[in-house]
Amino acid sequence: MRQRNVKNKKIIIENSDYYISEPNDYLGKWSKVFKNSNPIEIEIGTGKGNFIIEKALRNPDINFIGIEKSDSILALALKKIPEGLNNLKMLRLDAKEIDSIFKKEISTIYLNFSDPWPKNRHEKRRLTSEVFLKKYDSIFKNKAHIIMKTDNKDLFSYSIKSLNNAGYYIENITFDLESLNDSENIKTEYEEKFTKLGNSIYRIEVTKVEK
Repeated sequence: MRQRNVKNKKIIIENSDYYISEPNDYLGKWSKVFKNSNPIEIEIGTGKGNFIIEKALRNPDINFIGIEKSDSILALALKKIPEGLNNLKMLRLDAKEIDSIFKKEISTIYLNFSDPWPKNRHEKRRLTSEVFLKKYDSIFKNKAHIIMKTDNKDLFSYSIKSLNNAGYYIENITFDLESLNDSENIKTEYEEKFTKLGNSIYRIEVTKVEK
């Protein structure tokens, strides 16, 4: 999908109170950014921010970090954040660098409608590949906890196998999230679009206790 080029995106990003420009400076010290010891949850590929902003609004006792690598999309997300939302920060970051930003301090990772990278030669780029799951092992604080949503059946099947191979236990799984009418479910922009198109939304929640 072609991305919209946002005018003055760099100015929007750099002037936002919610943007962390040098995240490497806080490796292992993210509690100092939020000035509390509350759990920290991250969304990798936060898009235009609907999900992560609503999560922060609904859960003031949890800290949230949205990760997005596109300047234009990040700028759109930052413009949506209401003033005074102290439990949310945003990063401009490629997911492959995640283990250089966090160290044993994350409680939950959200993977919402990640790029499926359907070609076999691109398997290592999938956010549920062995490559990324190993990176996540180094950033979880205690129990690993991943919640994933997608409309891509092949990616979902691949992820189930990959997560199982990595020692994760399935807590919840559904092959038709919309049919559950779950009031706790926060829809992303893609989820709204795909649901209207009649696409099935797959969701899995997994955990793994560090040995």
